[in-house]
Formats: sequence, C-alpha cells, structure tokens
Amino acid sequence: MRLLVRTVAALLVLALFPVGPLVLHFAQKRHNRLPFDVARAYPLDRRMVGGEAFASTLVALVEHELESPTGWRPNDFFLWGPGLWADNNANRQLGIIQAVRESARVFRDNLTKVSATEYDRNLVDADTLLRNDERKFWFPAAETRFGEGVAALRRYLAGLEVVPPSSKPLNRRNVELIQLFEVWTDLLGDAHSNLLRENPPFLKTDDYFYHAQGYAHVMHHLMLAVMREYAADLAGRRTVLEMAARIAESLGRAAEMKPLVVIDGDADGLFANHRRNLVAYLVDARQLLYSTREELEK
Repeated sequence: MRLLVRTVAALLVLALFPVGPLVLHFAQKRHNRLPFDVARAYPLDRRMVGGEAFASTLVALVEHELESPTGWRPNDFFLWGPGLWADNNANRQLGIIQAVRESARVFRDNLTKVSATEYDRNLVDADTLLRNDERKFWFPAAETRFGEGVAALRRYLAGLEVVPPSSKPLNRRNVELIQLFEVWTDLLGDAHSNLLRENPPFLKTDDYFYHAQGYAHVMHHLMLAVMREYAADLAGRRTVLEMAARIAESLGRAAEMKPLVVIDGDADGLFANHRRNLVAYLVDARQLLYSTREELEK
C-alpha cells in the first residue's frame, strides 16, 4: 500500500510539474500589457497644459508593477527574486525602473525646465524617491519609496489643474525633447550590448532578455505620451510623426514578446535565438530615434 501511495504521489508531482511554468508564462503575458491608454485618457480634443500625458504614463507604469498580484519582485525572497527560478518578471522590473528613472530625470531637468529656472519641487521628489534601492526589502522597502514617488507625480499632476498652474508644464522645446531621445538611445545601446554578448552564462540569457524588455515597455508607452504631448507642435512635421509611430510600434512589439522558454539557438540552427529576435526590434527603434533627433535639429 505504501508503495502504491508513493507511486501515485510521484505521478501527481510529475503531472503537475509543467503546470507551474505554464501558469507563470501566461500570467506574465497578461501582466506585460499596461492597462493604460494615453490616447483614450487624453484625446486630441482635450485641452492640455502640458506634462499631463507624460506624468500620467509614468504613474501608470510604476503603479502597474506595484499593484500586480505578485507586486515588486526584485527585493523578494531569493527563490523568487531576480537571481533564481521565477525571475523573469523580476528582471523585467529592473529594466522598467531603470528606464522610468532616466525618463523622469529628463522630465525634471529638461522637459519642464529651461536654463536658469527652478526645478519643479514635486518632480524633484519623484526622481529622488524612484531612485531608492530597488532590491531593498525594508527600512525602507522599495515598494514604499516607489509608491511615494508615484504620490509626488500625482501632486505634480494636481498642480497642472489649477489656474494658473502651480506645477511646471512641459516647455515643448525640440532641443529638450532631443535630450530624452538621447537617453533612450543610450538605454537601447546598453540592451543591445547585453543581448549580443558572446556565449553568455546559461542562467543570464533570459535575464538580459527580460531586462531589455523592461526598457522597451517603458519607452513604448512614453513615446505614445510624447506623441500626444507634442501633437500640436509636430502637426506639420509628417516625417517626425511617422518615425515616432514606428519607434512606438517596434518597442511595443519588443515589449510583448513572451516565449515559453528563452532559447539561445545558433543563427543557422534549428532553434530560435530569442535574444537576436528581440535585438532586431530594439535596433530598429534605436536607428529611428537617431533619425528623429536629426529631423528635430533641423
């Protein structure tokens, strides 16, 4: 009887073994879609001071990671963190927070500030809080500081609603927008370098993949926000608008790639090389960012 029980138990374990990875796979696919549509939130016929779409997108990006069923993963128990086992979302979140930080910094330093003018206080607070150690479990927890950063962004948004605005609106100068695109180009260059490493450690292959996806996820949604923020200013610049739309599309495709297993196949082999497949979209976006910067400089 004991042998029978053990055999049945072993068979159940073997039967359920593939279920865990499948659940994680489809849950991640669903999570990768941000439930925020900047075009719907800020239609073209809605009056905007400037800065609302960009700040709201930053809020949505961070809140989505904090409020998901598994929450913020990089500071979790080591079996669920970015170093072992169910680490895909953790590495993706590391890419997300890095891209959010750099974009929020440019938002504070360039998009809402000109030369000798002062910084927006709430954007300074948001930038500082979002730079808390993403792996810190407590005293303070990463989730706590990131949530406070979101609250600072919400205060910034509230300041845009009063008349006259108490928050600093977007200045809409091309030279400042170019600064944002330069930062994004650098982030994509970092992702490109990691993804094309020769013979990376076996356990690092999917880490590079999902970290790069985190970059793409943030830049995709913020590019859509930029297109809305600068819609009136770029209305007569068809080439810039078309390239911006193509950048957003390439980054969106990169952000939603979700193979069941990240495979590192040879270029002429039977199996896919998901790192190189992802690179194709990122390189396309990066080259278009270069071209867009050149157009804006004219």
